[in-house]
Amino acid sequence: MKKRFAKSLFIFRRDLRLYDNSGLNAALQQSEQVLACFIFDPRQIEPHAYQSQPGLQFMLEALQDLQQQFRTHQWQLGLYQGQPEQLVSRLHREQAFEAIFVNRDYTPFGRRRDADLQTFCRKQGLAFYSCADTLLNEPEHGLKSDGSAYQVFTAFYNRARLHPVALPQGLADGQLLDGEQNSDLISRLQQDHSNALPGGRQAALQQLDQLTACRDYSQQRDFPALAATSNLSAYLKFGCCSVRETYYAVVESLGTEHPLLRQLYWRDFFTQIAFHFPRVFGHAFHERYDKIVWRNDREEFQAWTEGRTGVPIVDAGMRQLNQTGAMHNRVRMIVASFLVKDLHIDWRWGERYFARHLLDYDPCVNNGNWQWAASTGCDAQPYFRIFNPWLQQKKFDPDCVYIKHWVPELNNYTPALIHDWLKQPLAGDYPPPIVEHGLRSQQAKVLFQQAGQ
Repeated sequence: MKKRFAKSLFIFRRDLRLYDNSGLNAALQQSEQVLACFIFDPRQIEPHAYQSQPGLQFMLEALQDLQQQFRTHQWQLGLYQGQPEQLVSRLHREQAFEAIFVNRDYTPFGRRRDADLQTFCRKQGLAFYSCADTLLNEPEHGLKSDGSAYQVFTAFYNRARLHPVALPQGLADGQLLDGEQNSDLISRLQQDHSNALPGGRQAALQQLDQLTACRDYSQQRDFPALAATSNLSAYLKFGCCSVRETYYAVVESLGTEHPLLRQLYWRDFFTQIAFHFPRVFGHAFHERYDKIVWRNDREEFQAWTEGRTGVPIVDAGMRQLNQTGAMHNRVRMIVASFLVKDLHIDWRWGERYFARHLLDYDPCVNNGNWQWAASTGCDAQPYFRIFNPWLQQKKFDPDCVYIKHWVPELNNYTPALIHDWLKQPLAGDYPPPIVEHGLRSQQAKVLFQQAGQ
């Protein structure tokens, strides 16, 4: 049967796989031939305030893996560098395709980029398809009966779970055309960054195969010294595995009620909040907290970024982030709370620092997590509930295994001495705490109360 288009263009972005790729499958199903490519956009790969070098390295490794996926089928992935609209215009002149397919992006940047592409297509008389691929449910599908967006996770979750999750689909039949290889683009951008995890689909599949290690996730997930988390966030961010195959892999390995599934819905929740309320990028979700007068002490911020605050669990987390691009989720909450509630530093400083150092940096999820920890976001931690880092480390790293791994200056001290560091810091290479938690937490409550008046 004749297909709708003689030739189409598919642009890879954060969907670096052939399997269960909604946009690619749609292009193959509707087109006799498909040119598939990836575009290195200068706005994303050149240095800027939110650029993640670990994330860039992870993406490059995922692209190399995608190239290998293409070679398996004796195809060649097209690699290009430049402003997307200009490159697409050039490719259109050369290839005369009739339609462009992409997978949908929900960030303000991605939505503007897709709007520009759609305008180009309209002017050229081309069809444009933006396909649902990266979420379990689209932001428009999880609305309340009055058409407004849910702002409380539990209500969102209960509604979202009513929608069945689509089954993963294999690669559709069709002909992929060879694009310009330009492999030097990858080698030129690669850096020697020791990420915690390698990028690419093969590595993602290994993580999916190991999901049974998360059987005791509920009991173990808060203990950073244990290997009890899925390590899938970066692979989902770059689409090395699809969210649908991840969902069903969890169901198959761990059951339909496993809490890892809930984490996938948190990802959807923060994305739909950012989609419906794009002001959260740069502003508090609750506008009254934009009035908070932050201390923003640069020396204290630098101590936080370098992992030398004198609070062991905080310093361990920041050093793990700086060295590997990763940080345990419980520790992320602790270090975020410490920055905002103990140091009284604007949460946006922390959001930006994480953006530049996380290999799984996702703008919507990172923003949602920071606003949750800072008590400025929707369904956030109340401002008067403040993480005590000393109690947190004693509860979740009682033997200081995690702390000693990342803060070797403390290797010769007993856990009892480390947990008591606030009261009696000892002479040596490790500093005393830069702030007193009890005093600073009380001051933080006043800051929030004043902003809410």
